[in-house]
Amino acid sequence: MKKRRIGETALEVTEFSFGGASLGNLYQAVSEADAAAVLDAAWTSGIRYFDTAPHYGFGLSERRFGDYLRHKPRDQYVLSTKVGRLLTPAPADQVPNLGFVDPLPFKLQYDYSYDGIMRSVDFSYARLGLNRIDILYVHDIGVYTHGVETTKAHLRQFLDGGVKALEELKSAGVISAYGLGVNEVEICLEVMRRAPLDCILLAGRYSLLDRSAEAELIPLCRQKKTSLVIGGAFNSGILATGAKPGANFDYGPASPDILAKVAAMEAIASRGGYPLAAAAMQFPLHEPAVATVLIGTAKTSSLLRNMELPKAHVPEDDYEKYAPHTTVQPPLTGAVRE
Repeated sequence: MKKRRIGETALEVTEFSFGGASLGNLYQAVSEADAAAVLDAAWTSGIRYFDTAPHYGFGLSERRFGDYLRHKPRDQYVLSTKVGRLLTPAPADQVPNLGFVDPLPFKLQYDYSYDGIMRSVDFSYARLGLNRIDILYVHDIGVYTHGVETTKAHLRQFLDGGVKALEELKSAGVISAYGLGVNEVEICLEVMRRAPLDCILLAGRYSLLDRSAEAELIPLCRQKKTSLVIGGAFNSGILATGAKPGANFDYGPASPDILAKVAAMEAIASRGGYPLAAAAMQFPLHEPAVATVLIGTAKTSSLLRNMELPKAHVPEDDYEKYAPHTTVQPPLTGAVRE
């Protein structure tokens, strides 16, 4: 599989990569055998970049990734995890319900400070059972997760100390790159104005359907040599399932307007003789600032089906045909500035 470089670092990642939320039992329980099987299918398919986070199953995803990758040559893959949430043991009745089925018995504390990031890295090493993490993402620091006022406090904490922690870790060779892992554009712009980033894991905001990143973020990434890692290429599933009843967009049921847009896109794909999901999966890689597209699934069959999509021929001219049917999320410009 082809590789692309992360920012101005020496790291190279495969153009398609594996995201670990599903292996934290997101929305449904996944057996240890099935988790290992889908990771093995990803590896066999040529994927060599794997992303996880403490948040996913409250440590469960990191443990599963470490158990699998521990048996692979360390110089053959790139691994990223995230900081910003610390896990502390909790009684079973105090484990928060955040969409993970049977997560590990921990509760979360948001901490974007110098000490919080350093502690988070140490805890991740222990859960992974590995001695190297290549990329750290600051997880969910924006308005999408915290609201405006809380985001201001978290951003101040991060800029006053968290950035220093990441810089020290990179300078010491503990990590090779760092960035943000978020679902919104504005916080990326705000941080990039004040701190250097090697990469941004951006979910759902640069897709065939939602091109929110195009206006400001992508030009800034090109200028600053910041790579984009694209998650949510199917926008919570609708670009894979099509505009069927019950289809999801942006973590919830799709509105009639979104269903109509996707139906129009399906017609374009049908006339072109390829699945809409193929165009959705290939679209982000037309942008040079994009390093990789994340695939997240707990099912081996879904992983193998998705890995066939890059092989489908999508005429270059068709991408412009989709443009009139795209949508973007409401702008949050200025929301976190002080």
